[in-house]
Amino acid sequence: MFGKRGNEGSGKAGGIVAPPPPVAASSSSSAPAVFVEPQREQTRQQVTPPPMQTPQRKRPARTEEYYDTKAQVFSALIDTIDLSQLAKLDGESAREEIRDIVNDIITIKNFAMSISEQEELLDDICNDVLGYGPLEPLLARDDIADIMVNGSGKTFIEVGGKTLESEVRFRDNAQLLSICQRIVSQVGRRVDESSPICDARLPDGSRVNVIAPPLAIDGPALTIRKFKKDKLTLDQLVKFGAITPEGATLLQIIGRVRCNIVISGGTGSGKTTLLNCLTNYIDRDERVITCEDTAELQLQQPHVVRLETRPPNIEGEGEITMRDLVKNCLRMRPERIIVGEVRGPEVFDLLQAMNTGHDGSMGTIHSNSPRECLSRIESMIAMGGFTLPAKTVREIISGSIDIVVQAARLRDGSRRITHITEVMGMEGDVIITQDLMRYEIEGEDSSGRLIGRHKSTGIGKPHFWDRARYYNEETRLAAALDEMEAKSKD
Repeated sequence: MFGKRGNEGSGKAGGIVAPPPPVAASSSSSAPAVFVEPQREQTRQQVTPPPMQTPQRKRPARTEEYYDTKAQVFSALIDTIDLSQLAKLDGESAREEIRDIVNDIITIKNFAMSISEQEELLDDICNDVLGYGPLEPLLARDDIADIMVNGSGKTFIEVGGKTLESEVRFRDNAQLLSICQRIVSQVGRRVDESSPICDARLPDGSRVNVIAPPLAIDGPALTIRKFKKDKLTLDQLVKFGAITPEGATLLQIIGRVRCNIVISGGTGSGKTTLLNCLTNYIDRDERVITCEDTAELQLQQPHVVRLETRPPNIEGEGEITMRDLVKNCLRMRPERIIVGEVRGPEVFDLLQAMNTGHDGSMGTIHSNSPRECLSRIESMIAMGGFTLPAKTVREIISGSIDIVVQAARLRDGSRRITHITEVMGMEGDVIITQDLMRYEIEGEDSSGRLIGRHKSTGIGKPHFWDRARYYNEETRLAAALDEMEAKSKD
């Protein structure tokens, strides 16, 4: 299948950029690709060390001899392989073919390598040709929450809520930019000097942001918010201490009885994860439409329509904004509308939808408290150019939103649901809210982990009680509130 291509093959070896299936290549005269430490070594990072130990994590760089060997093997591979035939294979078959050819090249050229070094070289080259190069070992790890590449020379990861420097390096900024282009091209987008900012996603739903030169001075900056392969559930959040069992039951009921919910929190606080958890309690016969800048939500219901915004093209035309999507949703007979992240004037259309028969709609907003969340919504409506009196805007907000769930990432890296707050209505010109549950920090242990507990505020009959009774959930709601209050008094 893979034959010698002669002059044609060597002519193409100088710059293989990836139209799918992605193929990364370089000529034999180019700088050797940077070696990525194998995954079996990186699994040592799964136990997060104290911050003062972070500088000791770096290992000595690979020798120039290794890089020279890899460059020679890579050049011979490009001269031998038939890319048109490789494109017809699935990923696993293509990887096996490349490994066989590389093994033959190593044998023919008689490179002196141990078995482990040969395996590392095989994995490295396969990642360069078929995957995302040096990023592959990091993407394969499920314990990493974020990957942050600051130019070709520095890569950081977040593990267990702490940011650590990784040993991963790229050959140069050109290799990093090529990988960025490969990622964004899979969702029909591009990143270059004329369009240096791009949001995209990986096949598993992980969110990707790229900002390239000239805006990024030290080389392309790539940020990947990874999604776990096994999606978190409320039960797992209980296990991790993010919420109590009674609080989880309360959230289940809130999602089940079609309260309009806004999930509030800072960056990295787990808003999207919590939104995914709450959508598990949507009835399977409901028609749900999601609107996102980058499709991240993964609902399990059978009747889901997923919509995604579109940036303008190179001529500055063809942009589809979040507000366009939300307005169009109203013509698609939705029962619930879910907006992945509300950050602009589309909030007004979402509030209108919440208040016109689309109960159970949800969205997330960046803010630090439930009260600040409501103020931000008011500000975003004003940013949209709506010239409504302040009291009218607040009446729309209080009449549309039922529950604000506040998520927070604490200074020790842990994530907690800190407030479950319901919106009561208006009193004069002020929106009235009441907390059903709060998280209170009580101290810190010897290892620097914060100690706290979720406490009930003593509300025995919340504002959405009638709605819970309509869905036959009032007994379970009363039991959860009573149990929460009883534990708070212990």
